[in-house]
Amino acid sequence: MRVLPRLSPIPLIAAFAVTTLLGYGVPARAENPQAGRVERMVAKQLPALGHRNWIVVADSAYPLQVAPGIETVTVSDSQVSTVRQVLQALAKSKHVRPVIYVDSELRFVSEKNAPGISQFRKKLDLALKGRSVGRLLHEKIISKLDEAGKTFKVLLIKTPHTMPYTSVFFELQCGYWSDEAERQLREAIKAQGK
Repeated sequence: MRVLPRLSPIPLIAAFAVTTLLGYGVPARAENPQAGRVERMVAKQLPALGHRNWIVVADSAYPLQVAPGIETVTVSDSQVSTVRQVLQALAKSKHVRPVIYVDSELRFVSEKNAPGISQFRKKLDLALKGRSVGRLLHEKIISKLDEAGKTFKVLLIKTPHTMPYTSVFFELQCGYWSDEAERQLREAIKAQGK
């Protein structure tokens, strides 16, 4: 029986370090240092955000608003990727839940006037699948944001996307209190007052 000499762990660690540096054994996420950047940014701000705050994922032509509560940041991520990352950050939060809005105009934008819009709609629908999505005219949503920005913070994330009416709006609601619970509370208060 042949006995092999005992190996020092140092060369094994060095071999692992070399293969890691060369790209072997690196997790897929590490290949793209930008992956998840928006999600991390939103997650960092979420503890301070609450009921009546907004998060907006806007296309590149979205105007820079001057209401004091609106903070605009620009990112290089695609529109749909940014929407997914915002949803991922919100899904990990227990204190807020989003009410999602898209522009009513989006479903009427033609391929002739905005090449690629049909494919974009499919991707966005897939990203929002299973969620309730409200549709309002763009000007109505902007008015709601302007009003909210006077008193509450709005985080506006502007992407390089170049198609019209493709912004996605997340109005934050209390995550641990439902609309139905609020309705029942108001009814109980009203009944007590009679």
